[in-house]
Amino acid sequence: MSDEAIYMMNVLWFKPEGGAKRYEEYLAAAGPLVAKHGGQREGDAFLPESAMIGEFDADLVFFVRYPSQEAFMAFVSDPAYKEISHLREEAISKSLLVKCNKR
Repeated sequence: MSDEAIYMMNVLWFKPEGGAKRYEEYLAAAGPLVAKHGGQREGDAFLPESAMIGEFDADLVFFVRYPSQEAFMAFVSDPAYKEISHLREEAISKSLLVKCNKR
């Protein structure tokens, strides 16, 4: 594994009944843990409006930068994260998490 920064693209579909609100609770709880492991949101979050080519109907898209893949793995392995990860599962019906590198 490399010690190069990575960018995790988060693409989310919320559960219809309260999923977006529940995800806000998850973000509030996860934010300090992301920061603890060197992660930070990269830019704005985006609300997809319409697909111009292909099919895409996600509710939210955003990027989080981590200093390395090891830092990301430390975040998701943190026992404190395991305690709050249920909030994410309760909020979303589908998700994509895509590891990206800057060009």
